[in-house]
Amino acid sequence: MGQLLYIVVTLFHAGGEANNHHAVFAGYARSGIWAAVHAGQFACMAIFLAGLFALFFALDVEAGTARWAGRFGAVSAAVTLALYGGVLAVDGVALKQTVNAWASAPEAEKAARFASAEAMRWLEWGMRSYENFALGLAVLLFAAAVVRTAWVPRPIAWLMGLSDLTYLVQGWVSGSEGFSRTHTIVIILAEVLNVAWMIWLVVFAWRMPDSEPASPGR
Repeated sequence: MGQLLYIVVTLFHAGGEANNHHAVFAGYARSGIWAAVHAGQFACMAIFLAGLFALFFALDVEAGTARWAGRFGAVSAAVTLALYGGVLAVDGVALKQTVNAWASAPEAEKAARFASAEAMRWLEWGMRSYENFALGLAVLLFAAAVVRTAWVPRPIAWLMGLSDLTYLVQGWVSGSEGFSRTHTIVIILAEVLNVAWMIWLVVFAWRMPDSEPASPGR
């Protein structure tokens, strides 16, 4: 649910070529629902990560590698939520204020204001990079737990593993070249893979009367 809601909420995000800062900052400054969209994205991410926590308990692994993988996955999910909160504090609040200041500044101050907005954007790149790495680690650890859980079809774990790779690539790309076209493509791939394994897992769990359905999210 969290992933699907995240996709819907993000449709309302001000668009444009993200690495064309002059053009995209102007669009951000005009956005009247910027704060609401980013608050919605944070809520969706929280639902997504809560779904991973629910998966940890639904797997109900008593001991061994799968148990520890699930535990560390849960810790990584919590770290991810904290990092994502930082990302949206920069993007949803600080960046918006700097682009507003740039858009309304007198001509003599525009260069300095624009430099401040770009610095905020670059900070967002760095925070987004490490948030993606943390999320990739969380998904990888849960995939390791799932692959060792007898009642869950193994291909679900492989899809989760592919999703993990997309997050690691996102982390590298956002940290090295920002929100480029490559970054956008990998985001879309991650969303498709997530929706696929989540729906498969929910349907499979729903058909098992003796097991508690998992409720994964983003």
